[in-house]
Amino acid sequence: MEKIKKVVLAYSGGLDTSVILKWLIETYQCEVICFSADLGQGEELEPIREKAIKTGASKIYIEDVREEFVRDFIFPILRANAIYEGQYLLGTSIARPLIAKEQIRVAGREKADAVAHGATGKGNDQVRFEMTYMALNPHIKIIAPWREWNLNSRESLVEYAKKHGIPVPVTKARPYSSDRNLFHISFEGGVIEDPWKEPPENMYVLTVSPEKAPDKPAHIEIDYKNGNPVAVNGKQMGPVDLLSHLNKIGGRNGIGRADAIENRFVGMKSRGVYETPGGTILHIAHRAVESITMDREVMQLRDSLIPKYSQLVYNGFWFAPEREMLQAAIDESQKNVTGRVRLKLYKGNCRVTGRKSENSLYRQDYATFEAEQVYRQKDAEGFIRLNALRLKIGAMVRTRGKR
Repeated sequence: MEKIKKVVLAYSGGLDTSVILKWLIETYQCEVICFSADLGQGEELEPIREKAIKTGASKIYIEDVREEFVRDFIFPILRANAIYEGQYLLGTSIARPLIAKEQIRVAGREKADAVAHGATGKGNDQVRFEMTYMALNPHIKIIAPWREWNLNSRESLVEYAKKHGIPVPVTKARPYSSDRNLFHISFEGGVIEDPWKEPPENMYVLTVSPEKAPDKPAHIEIDYKNGNPVAVNGKQMGPVDLLSHLNKIGGRNGIGRADAIENRFVGMKSRGVYETPGGTILHIAHRAVESITMDREVMQLRDSLIPKYSQLVYNGFWFAPEREMLQAAIDESQKNVTGRVRLKLYKGNCRVTGRKSENSLYRQDYATFEAEQVYRQKDAEGFIRLNALRLKIGAMVRTRGKR
């Protein structure tokens, strides 16, 4: 067993990380410092301070990183229109590098020689945490208990917790796991592992069922500046308040549910069910502003980068140079993405009903089907002939001698 003096643990206060805290102390005979990030998960984090100390932590850091999370992590992926495999807006994926970054910061402050996390050896989170650790501190030691211990089930964790006097909730366990932050909530495992079964309605947290959403549509307007949302219905808002506000509006109108079978980085397919109400609205609104402000060739080139960018975020390469290079290119494309979008929200649907911008490239005098004086339709004849020339020559070659 490698000698560890002090470890910083990513700690949520739940069963897994509470057991890990005690297991680290027992196994490595080391000091453990806990770190918890407030990402807007809607839970009171202060009670876990006492629990961590009682379980054996020498101290615990609880940091409110919501502003940084939205400004420096969520907004960049929204500027990129990032969606993994066409459905997943990357809500859990984008939270892990921030948690890991803050862990490394605490480790430096506390002169810790190791960090630890509670991700299993089957999922993506282990990669996201550890990629970040190595990118920000190549010398830090990493402990992943799920890849080391012999506790292989919830029952064994509960038994360990009871043996060591760790409080275990007496409520019946939910038949699935969930992860929540200000951007979304995700569900996986348990009753939704069968891809043929519909997720139970009582599982959803952030959104009402579209069938039970109001019968009257909601109309909203969102202002953008350089690719970032800055106001809702004319009211300027900071990143956290803006996203929280849209989460509420989207949630009560049934916006943002997704049910996806996705390819994990480790090689298996898995099912994830997601609620991303505010993020879904912002994704659609951002595309609408781009549609009138972004040059065609720039848009097509940027769109070709989206699958790779999304894959990098999903797989944990947030701090990799290729992701940063792509981000720089994407952000360059956003300099003129300023304007206002009007949307209609109705029973799970989010539809654009208007868009305008001082940077608009849309010219009604050119696009109109009515009489105009700025476009010479005769010019299209030569345009078509030149673009079809190679097709025409190819056809002549193929049909040579067949006449």
